[in-house]
Amino acid sequence: MNTIESIKKKGYEVETQLKTEIENISDYIFKNPELGFEEFKSVEFLTKTLKQHGFEIIENYCNLPTGFRAEFSCGEGPNIAFLAEYDALPGYGPDKVPGHACGHNWIAAGTCGAAIVLSKLKEDFKGKIIVIGTPAEETIGGKVNMVEANAFDDIDIVLQMHLESNNNLECKTLAIDCIKFQFTGKAAHASSHPEEGINALDAVQLMFAGINALRQHITSDARIHGIITYGGDAPNTVPDFTEAKFHIRAANRNYLNLLTEKVTNCAKGAALMTGADLHFEKFENSFDNLLNLSSLQNLMRKNLESVGVTKFLEGGKGATGSSDIGNVSQVCPTMYTELALNIDEMCFVHDEAYLKYVNSEEAYDKLHKSVKAMVGTALDISLDNMILKSIKEEFDILKRK
Repeated sequence: MNTIESIKKKGYEVETQLKTEIENISDYIFKNPELGFEEFKSVEFLTKTLKQHGFEIIENYCNLPTGFRAEFSCGEGPNIAFLAEYDALPGYGPDKVPGHACGHNWIAAGTCGAAIVLSKLKEDFKGKIIVIGTPAEETIGGKVNMVEANAFDDIDIVLQMHLESNNNLECKTLAIDCIKFQFTGKAAHASSHPEEGINALDAVQLMFAGINALRQHITSDARIHGIITYGGDAPNTVPDFTEAKFHIRAANRNYLNLLTEKVTNCAKGAALMTGADLHFEKFENSFDNLLNLSSLQNLMRKNLESVGVTKFLEGGKGATGSSDIGNVSQVCPTMYTELALNIDEMCFVHDEAYLKYVNSEEAYDKLHKSVKAMVGTALDISLDNMILKSIKEEFDILKRK
């Protein structure tokens, strides 16, 4: 009878055999950058590749035109899902064209690669191998729509890796609300009849002033940042309409709900002081914070170390952006891991300079290690019922807190 370690070794050998095909996934997505909900070429390429390896494809998953779900069944066992991302960022280079400066080409290759490798171990792996294509992570956050459509209700474990500046098993993402505030006043000539006007620009400026005063009284993990997207037409006319957009973030959803209410109250106060009417609404999906499980982190650490990835950032440090994978982690045990590239230039994801590295030989080296580590982790969970049991118990405990 094969041991888990011998099966992992077989998986590593399969990954090496598929090395070129996995790199080709990264290369194709990188060379065909598409913005969120426009990733039609990427989805066609990924689903065609998975179909060639025996996966059954559900297109337009959760009514998202660039969402998909691919499944490969290996009998009774856990449903393990790999989340592919493939949307690019806008505005790089002299022509301001989209580009994969966040490495979603690398994520797509890693997650699809891990699923394909596992499908070749169908005599040993027990369960269902699933790839969920999740569009528009950089903007709307397609995973939120998928969570709301109950896409993860039958998933036991979610795995995904991302490029970053450090090897990190204790990643943090902040919960975020994205709110648009619109003030409507009354236009008037700013010199002849200013008393007839209701100044919507005053309202938005007072809102900013209130928020700046609020910053002194929020927790250190919280962030409030906004812009005025429309401030008026002419200086000799009292502005009758203004608009501002804000991102409001915090380390956990419960505190963020309170903070968003306080920010909204600043807007309400500004409207009251000026006499302007206020309308506000979300302009992007709200993301939740990432729920980390030590049982999954320890398991991934072991599998990464076995393929040569060491020197992990400790203590929950590192970048603190926001991602829709936080919403997934709130409904399903999720292991989100960051891997660093060994490069001399000081640059980070989303920097234009990072475009030189996300499809490089160094990125491919980390890509193959990420695939092997995710395959090893999935095999541990599939072949040892006690591991899955302990992960689910920890998840249930954290959810009750």
